[in-house]
Amino acid sequence: MKRMLMDDLVAWKNKKHRKPMVLWGARQVGKTWLMKEFGREHYKNTVYISFYNNSKMSSIFDDDYDVKRIIDAIEINLHVEIDPKETLLVFDEVQSAPRVVESLKYFCEEAPEYNVIAAGSLLGVALHDGISFPVGKVDELRLYPMNFREFLTAIGEDKLSSYLGDYKNRELKDYSERYKELLKEYFVVGGMPEVVERFTESKDYAEIRDLQLSIVNQYEGDFGKHVKENELPRIRMVWNALPTQLAKENKKFFFGQIKKGARQKDFEIAIQWLVDAGIAYKVNKVSKPAMPLKSYVDFSAFKLFMIDIGLLGAMSELDVESVLTGSDIFTEFKGALSEQYVLQQLVSDTDYTPYYYSGEKSTYETDFMIQKGKDIVPLEVKAEVSLRSKSLKVYCDKYKPKEAIRISGADYIDQEWMINVPLWGVSSI
Repeated sequence: MKRMLMDDLVAWKNKKHRKPMVLWGARQVGKTWLMKEFGREHYKNTVYISFYNNSKMSSIFDDDYDVKRIIDAIEINLHVEIDPKETLLVFDEVQSAPRVVESLKYFCEEAPEYNVIAAGSLLGVALHDGISFPVGKVDELRLYPMNFREFLTAIGEDKLSSYLGDYKNRELKDYSERYKELLKEYFVVGGMPEVVERFTESKDYAEIRDLQLSIVNQYEGDFGKHVKENELPRIRMVWNALPTQLAKENKKFFFGQIKKGARQKDFEIAIQWLVDAGIAYKVNKVSKPAMPLKSYVDFSAFKLFMIDIGLLGAMSELDVESVLTGSDIFTEFKGALSEQYVLQQLVSDTDYTPYYYSGEKSTYETDFMIQKGKDIVPLEVKAEVSLRSKSLKVYCDKYKPKEAIRISGADYIDQEWMINVPLWGVSSI
């Protein structure tokens, strides 16, 4: 298995002014595997410490933040030798040990020669519970479920994966039918590493679905362990509503579909918990398609996506065969899966932050909107090869963007006012 973030970690290792690394990511996206594999490939030794239910090792950080004392204590307790140049120190599940997180500041300031990487499945949630994060004293990366390029590599399609660097590549058209078939598999399997690995071994979709539901259950188990009792029902309601919300033609999050009479302020904490835990993605609306998009965020309107397209299918109880064969039974949910897919590729395989925009009285809407250099680029997502783009045309006629992109099941097409990028080429936009 190969993760693209490995290259970023190698670049971090070679930085002249390296700080401790914090690897963000939800449970089950492969953080522990990636950190250990990074250590195995690029260091002589790796010292791995998980602080989950590990009071003995956590207590090392209780007295003070003297880095020399901490290193000595780790060496004594684990019977290891830590060479600053040859050893990777991995601190895992640090949300369970707040002082470990705070110690990263002192590793940065007093002992930058040490190679330290820290991660925690619910670290984003823990920060709201009083953990002091060492802002400016750490380098940061975020790991997501495997994107389509990583999926292709995992199943042995390295060559097809390599072609995805440019949506104009002739090979993308030459092998479009093959890409379509593999994309359907990705729609079902998704990008959770354990699920992908199991798929490469068995190709048993029933087994895959059981594993996906097991991961969903683990996420739901976290609700009960880490959520205040008064917030628990709301978090479960938002979580269970995600498939229904995404199945709508208008994917703006409607609180009334969670519960009759529900208001945004009643569910703000619940939504933020899911986002902080990394198991939901929030795409904000902008009030104006202008630079910089972040300055025009409308916090009253947003779309909420799931962490992974495979888990979305499992929670929605989608029939696997219908997805793979393109059955008419599946038609109404194609749009939901396609937007979920595009969102995942944007956040995991590009540097763009996705937003969306809709016109007055919602007469038209861009599925996504990105800031590309000095330009604002609208993105429309089509599940099939349909070349009709009414909303995108209305937007382009009004705002006349330098670039507009439709993402669909069709091959690359330049229509002057807009280009069509195949679904499998999202990473190269």
